[in-house]
Amino acid sequence: MSAECRTVVNVGPSHPSTHGVCRVLVELDGEIVRRAEPIIGYLHRGIEKMAENRSYLQVVPLTDRLDYVGSMYANWAYCRAVERLAGIRVPERAEYIRVIVCELQRIASHMMSIGSTGADTGAFTAFMYAFNQREQVVDLFEALSGSRLTYNYVRPGGVGADLPEGWVERCREFVAQHPAAMMEIDDLLFGNVICRARTKGIGVLTPHDAIGWGASGPVARGSGVDWDLRRDDPYSVYPRLDFTVPLGERGDCYDRGRVRLWECVESCRIVTQALDQLEPGPVQAEGLPRLLAPRPGDAYDHIESARGSLGVYLVSDGSVRPYRMHVRSPAFANLALLPMLAEGHTLSDLVVVLGSLDPVFGEVDR
Repeated sequence: MSAECRTVVNVGPSHPSTHGVCRVLVELDGEIVRRAEPIIGYLHRGIEKMAENRSYLQVVPLTDRLDYVGSMYANWAYCRAVERLAGIRVPERAEYIRVIVCELQRIASHMMSIGSTGADTGAFTAFMYAFNQREQVVDLFEALSGSRLTYNYVRPGGVGADLPEGWVERCREFVAQHPAAMMEIDDLLFGNVICRARTKGIGVLTPHDAIGWGASGPVARGSGVDWDLRRDDPYSVYPRLDFTVPLGERGDCYDRGRVRLWECVESCRIVTQALDQLEPGPVQAEGLPRLLAPRPGDAYDHIESARGSLGVYLVSDGSVRPYRMHVRSPAFANLALLPMLAEGHTLSDLVVVLGSLDPVFGEVDR
């Protein structure tokens, strides 16, 4: 079919399968995608610019609105940059709590992604199974921070409050049952012949392209790229914890989904070890002023979020407000792969490919 006969279709920005306010301008040759251009910016709020007019502590609630499916991570990445900039030492108990809540956040985020994969491929039951697990994590976070979405829990110098009474026991109960629930979802969804037909061989990303395009997280590891900041550029108390990094082989939608599933199982191992090693102590650095004013300079720190390498760059001019803040968004880098991965597939495959990249547009647009 000639280019003149191709059909241009807008998918989104309010389509439920675009996983947020993403608009994809699709050029179709019958049912085959010849070009797919993601158009972003519908959720842009200028968070990085807003940070210049707030104190360092007041910026924390803004980071909640970046990756709103994984707010704990956004809190932590920002706070680590502040702590590096200001030379703040975080108490050991607070570091363990950060690891615990962020590994639970990884599970909650991946449940959203895996559940959406089920919905995108017609397996709504898998969506309900995944969200049952996610709700249990959200209940734990509500008991911890009072919120179910934007937690504002990790703070510069530590965390907002210590673990409430009975929370550790509830957390242990959750991580004890979660691996079996993952095996059930693995059989129900990824073991299903329809899901396999819809995801295997679809949106194949080679390791060379994954590295070249700056992909990270499950998107890169699904292609066999053996890189995880928790292990390869270790931070916090991760060097004391034993875990493996799941990898895919083919780099298709199936592998990216299953890598997320196995990461949830590994997160349970990490949380269990962290709970075992958790000792009494303070959860906030002592002597921090209400208004931090780091010496002039800059700092960058990054962590392994559910979507990949999430980094925050801060510049201080010596005042109580950041002079400049920039967020390195893994979701933004991963989304750039969509035109390449979708080309040559059908329109229905485009939805599956987009979902396999697991974009969150609060972080993409900022």
